[in-house]
Amino acid sequence: MNFGVAFMGLMVKTMSLVKGGTAALVMLGGLAFCGTPAPAYEASAGSVHIAIHEQKCLADNIYWEARNQPTKGMMAVAMVTRNRVKDDRYPHSYCEVVTQGPTKPSWKDPEVWYPVRHRCQFSWYCDGKGDKIPKVDIDLYGFIQMLAFKTYHNELEDFTNGATHYHAEYVKPEWAATKTMTMQIGEHIFYRWER
Repeated sequence: MNFGVAFMGLMVKTMSLVKGGTAALVMLGGLAFCGTPAPAYEASAGSVHIAIHEQKCLADNIYWEARNQPTKGMMAVAMVTRNRVKDDRYPHSYCEVVTQGPTKPSWKDPEVWYPVRHRCQFSWYCDGKGDKIPKVDIDLYGFIQMLAFKTYHNELEDFTNGATHYHAEYVKPEWAATKTMTMQIGEHIFYRWER
């Protein structure tokens, strides 16, 4: 193993893999993140989801929902997403959870469907804005991808007490009265949907 450089306060270690591949291992506190691709897994409903695609959906959700929050807040958004995937009241994959919401046919092509603006479970997905990660945030997004990797592989414990919902502290959604508040991190208040 070769040690790399410290990058934005993170220890980066490069490792040689079999057949000449290289992976980066990043240490943040006690968390280790590895950038090697994960295998596909079979979801409970029987359809196969490619791990890389699922992790990208999760990373995009963390970025767009919590990029301005502390690291613990980003991790909490990841936990909410994972808790929904594991809850049978929601879709069974990360991408399906992130993109959940009503859709409507395109006016140009009725075979093409689009999310109804401002009606999605996660607001960024149907806000009508572009979803390209700005170049200035590439390093932040790389860190978020590592959080998504660890979350996807169940290597982070759920410290949110089973939270399935959250909202910004400056809004008061009607649904909040029907959920159990579990904590507040940064500007987000987290809730659990009781069974």
